[in-house]
Amino acid sequence: MINNPNLEVEIAGVKLKNPVMTASGTFGYGEEFSPFFDLDKLGAMVLKGITLKPKMGNPPPRIIETPSGMLNSIGLQNVGVEMLIKEKLPYLQKYNTLVIINISGDTIEEYVELVRRLEEVSKEMEITGLEVNISCPNVKKGGMAWGTDAKSTYKIISNIRKATHLPLIVKLTPNVTDIKTIAQAAEEAGADALSLINALLGMAVDIDSREPKLANISGGLSGPAIKPVALWLVWQVFQTVNIPVIGIGGIIKVEDALEFIIAGARAIEIGTANFINPRVTIEIIDGIEKYLIENNIKDVNELVGSMKI
Repeated sequence: MINNPNLEVEIAGVKLKNPVMTASGTFGYGEEFSPFFDLDKLGAMVLKGITLKPKMGNPPPRIIETPSGMLNSIGLQNVGVEMLIKEKLPYLQKYNTLVIINISGDTIEEYVELVRRLEEVSKEMEITGLEVNISCPNVKKGGMAWGTDAKSTYKIISNIRKATHLPLIVKLTPNVTDIKTIAQAAEEAGADALSLINALLGMAVDIDSREPKLANISGGLSGPAIKPVALWLVWQVFQTVNIPVIGIGGIIKVEDALEFIIAGARAIEIGTANFINPRVTIEIIDGIEKYLIENNIKDVNELVGSMKI
């Protein structure tokens, strides 16, 4: 009988105490969730996406509830990198949980300048790594455009790779014909890991006004509705690349997380579920440990990609 299974995993050369991470855009900058549980229990925190300059985002309405999920069109509203460094990161330094910064930009030059700035303060601010968003479905510039073409993906990631020594996680979009070619391009360009998926494109219509419910017309669909798509794409990418895969999409309970791990994800990120249950990450960590004990598995890594075909 295994009583104390190993939950530690390695992503991009970094050891996480467990495979449960938070998904960018759903966990703020960490402090909002600190009243609900000890942030030190997380495998890693991926903070709300940051850009070089502050962004106001898209006009409201920009969040709509849907069956088994939500549509959002926030448009990467954020405080900008200097405010992140000055006001947000210092709060997190009292915790031992790894901090990963999700980054976005409209141009390659913006990404590179942003990355260089974060590289400068990475040791002082205890930044563990970067998650590169080339897959946002609700901004008009940059965003998803980078992640829908293999050549564009290679170009932007290779430029970012030259600008930093920090571990690079590249976040992939599902809104492509063949995600495997995008994944390979990111790996060849220097990505240390891949996270997938970002939200699916969607929309909602008000039948009384006959207008879109979102001011931006379209938005990103997330939540339980997208889990089967995310699982399928994670499994495909796991078989294609030699770097770790992080699964995202519709994880609301431990069974969901375990499905992703068995399909090939070495870690998982929890997103929309945080809005429903702020303690969901802790419940899933405890649930993974319980599953390992009940199934006499001594190491969570034994589960990664263990799906029987």
